[in-house]
Amino acid sequence: MRPKLLILAVAAMAMATACGGGAAAPTSATTPDAASRPTSPAVVQIVSPSSNEVVTGGMVHVVVAVQNATVVQQTSTHIQPDQGHVHLYLDNQLIYMQYRLVEDVPVHPGVYQMKAEFVAADHFPFNPRVWSSIVIFTVR
Repeated sequence: MRPKLLILAVAAMAMATACGGGAAAPTSATTPDAASRPTSPAVVQIVSPSSNEVVTGGMVHVVVAVQNATVVQQTSTHIQPDQGHVHLYLDNQLIYMQYRLVEDVPVHPGVYQMKAEFVAADHFPFNPRVWSSIVIFTVR
């Protein structure tokens, strides 16, 4: 398989697996078995917005912190417990798979739930999954 197609296939499988918000059952033979996944020492936290914050405007500035691990840019099947990516969820929908810890996310007025997950460099979850606490904020 060509490298770009492989990356797209891995990303699509990760999104299908990760969007459920909980430990999902494998969806195909190419999805890693959760029991075979390594554990990670990582701790992930949403620094901004804070819980119960009121945000004005059409963007929310998101800052995520990762402790005990490093966010890497390269997607790889050679996974390490202390290296990976951050997936950000808004109202339980995966909105991005990033290699950085700061992002401006477009929003409309309303109340939102946000959480982040630290995943392995192949975009699949660790076992157990490494989630931040849920942050609830309001946009006016």
